[in-house]
Amino acid sequence: MAIMVNQVGYETNAASKKAVTSQPGSYVLKNAAGEVIWKGQAGDAVQDPLCGETLYPLDFGDAKTAGRYYLENAEERSDTFEIGKDVLAGVHNAMVKALYFQRCGCALEEKYAGPYIHAACHMADSRVYGEEGHSLEARGGWHDAGDYGRYITPGAVTVGHLLYAYKLYPQSFRELLNIPESGNGMADVLNECRYELEWMLKLQRKDGGVYHKLTAWRHAPFVMPEEDLDPFYAYPVSSMAVADFCACMALAARAYDSVDRVFAWRMEAAAKLSWQWLEENPEPVLFVNPQGSNTGEYGDSTDADERLWAAAEMMLLAARRGEDSQKYMAGLRQILASGIAVTDFGWTDVAGFAAMAVLTDFRQVAGEEIRDIFRHQVLEEADRLADLGTRNVFAMAMEAGDFCWGSNMVVTNRGILLALACEILQAGIKGMPRDQAQEAAARIARYQEVIQAQADYLLGKNITGYSFVTGYGEHAYRHPHLRTTAADGIDEPMAGWVSGGPNGKPGDELAIREIPAGTPPMKCYLDREECYSLNEMTIYWNSSAVFVTAFLRGRALAGTDSGRIHTDHC
Repeated sequence: MAIMVNQVGYETNAASKKAVTSQPGSYVLKNAAGEVIWKGQAGDAVQDPLCGETLYPLDFGDAKTAGRYYLENAEERSDTFEIGKDVLAGVHNAMVKALYFQRCGCALEEKYAGPYIHAACHMADSRVYGEEGHSLEARGGWHDAGDYGRYITPGAVTVGHLLYAYKLYPQSFRELLNIPESGNGMADVLNECRYELEWMLKLQRKDGGVYHKLTAWRHAPFVMPEEDLDPFYAYPVSSMAVADFCACMALAARAYDSVDRVFAWRMEAAAKLSWQWLEENPEPVLFVNPQGSNTGEYGDSTDADERLWAAAEMMLLAARRGEDSQKYMAGLRQILASGIAVTDFGWTDVAGFAAMAVLTDFRQVAGEEIRDIFRHQVLEEADRLADLGTRNVFAMAMEAGDFCWGSNMVVTNRGILLALACEILQAGIKGMPRDQAQEAAARIARYQEVIQAQADYLLGKNITGYSFVTGYGEHAYRHPHLRTTAADGIDEPMAGWVSGGPNGKPGDELAIREIPAGTPPMKCYLDREECYSLNEMTIYWNSSAVFVTAFLRGRALAGTDSGRIHTDHC
């Protein structure tokens, strides 16, 4: 039995506030003093396909008074949660600040890291694999996940999520995060991204090629980062890494142009050099780990989506500089003609970033033909996802098969797609006839409800009873697969890390042993650090979730029209 709620909270003026219960009947909402402030009935029974149980929706949207509350019936009570204004501020900022704790090549000091301090790590030069005697100074960047490796493609995706979130919802990034650069006149999300971008620049060769990753030969044991003394290697160039690097640098050159022009110029030059490499190497240069190396491969079967993203970002950069963008548009057309899907925002498929670039460009450089291709796919997928939300009691844009390794990234990336659909509808709503404007507004409201459901799930409204963000919620998960939290001797992990989440096909020994075969996918979860296929964290799971909370905060802070594309940070 359970009452499942968003354990962080709900916006005061939200028209609906959704919980899920395991029993029908009457429920009350009580404050800390035990006073009843709302009474209501659970909705009709739903046989839920994601968790395999009969459950009941409960909407207490009529409760409009700010405070801390819990839901209760005759037999049980929910976790406590807040009703208030901008309730996601804390968890949003913590998810951005968490990236600071993954910084490599510097000491984490107590005034910024609290108890989670450690000495500077991975300070030695790295060997270049396959080039005897060649070494590379490549200190810096973020540890990618529970391991100490650093990887170009995940890094580019993480920065992409964050810079586009900042572009569209700058009001969601106003607070200082207490990182070393705080107060320097630049938004802290830009400060944190710069730490990764500076490292990425070090992995570009003079010919524009970009090393795929920088890791040891094998994963380190569970030790603190400064105790990991195995030599690191720069692994061979891949066209995926080059294209993702190119796209990320072109995007960042625009984003930083108004705050640090010299840095922006460095990234622009790097983007152009890598584009030249892509032109000179039109065939895929794929990557597989050398035999015996077990660090993250981040392999792929195609580089078409990476090249699409690079072409889109280079087109916008050229237009911003008053340069000819036709060759980049030609690249876009050529790849789009293959029928490529453009609705995903993960490291395997980055084509959604090309859609984001083209459809949030207020100059509309790509022209209507290209924009229509992107627009059609995004809105069609948004409608499909919204329809999925009607098929389960949690109103989530998920099917049973979507609960894979890193399912919480699927959850949040679908929130990004729906947010993009809101943006492109909102951008055109003023020029529409009244009936079309009303239809667009209804679609925006529908999409936003599903985005909220994705966030509610992440923060506790799910069958496991866990909030999947450390430090946020009465039952936040506590044991991420993360070497620093396992080795630092501190009981509580640092706040703000998003778990990989339930995995219907668990891939680690403990999860396989402990989770019975045939368990419904949303139930396939254990809060154990050994369960890397369920409970690892990654930088790009965090950044994807940050985009979703930035969207929801932006709407809460500035009203339902706040999503309109009106900024030009990039």
